[in-house]
Amino acid sequence: MALTLPDLPYLKNALEPHMSAKTLEFHHGKHHKTYVDNANKLISGTGLEKEDPEKIIKEVAGDASRMGIFNNVAQAWNHAFFWNCLKAGGGGRPTGQVAKKIDIDFGSYEKFVEDLKNAGATQFGSGWAWLVLKNGRLEVMKTANADTPVAHSIKPLLTIDVWEHAYYLDYQNRRPDFLQAVIDNLINWDFVNSRLA
Repeated sequence: MALTLPDLPYLKNALEPHMSAKTLEFHHGKHHKTYVDNANKLISGTGLEKEDPEKIIKEVAGDASRMGIFNNVAQAWNHAFFWNCLKAGGGGRPTGQVAKKIDIDFGSYEKFVEDLKNAGATQFGSGWAWLVLKNGRLEVMKTANADTPVAHSIKPLLTIDVWEHAYYLDYQNRRPDFLQAVIDNLINWDFVNSRLA
């Protein structure tokens, strides 16, 4: 099958107190697993089974008859990407190439944080806030539901999941507090720099 549920790149309690083991148990073990299982059922017998998830996303995006495939494959991909965007003791000001590029393209780290938090907080309903590389420049964007920059041939560097299941057990309805906690404490800037390289 094309999709597998990746192991988390850290222990379930590694991101506490900013993201609880209970949240990761549900988010990774139930939500992400369900997207992977559903995606594999939906692509079975379609000729897409052996394809790379990014290729499947691009192929089925915008095709109403294959919306189920898109939603589940894209959500599986988005989640696998999201886990890599986090690490214990992360967050705060980046170093390396991304730090320089943030200063050039946003004017300051503070402006980048403001834009990312705003994208996540104002995403109506479920979705994602992203830092992407588009036409050689860093940009913040948001996508609804399962949509992903991959579907639009834009390179994602960082994402924050703003579906309620990402934060509700720990933050209830306080999505901005969740966004702030991730930005200040959990962003894996090494991963972001590796994507930019």
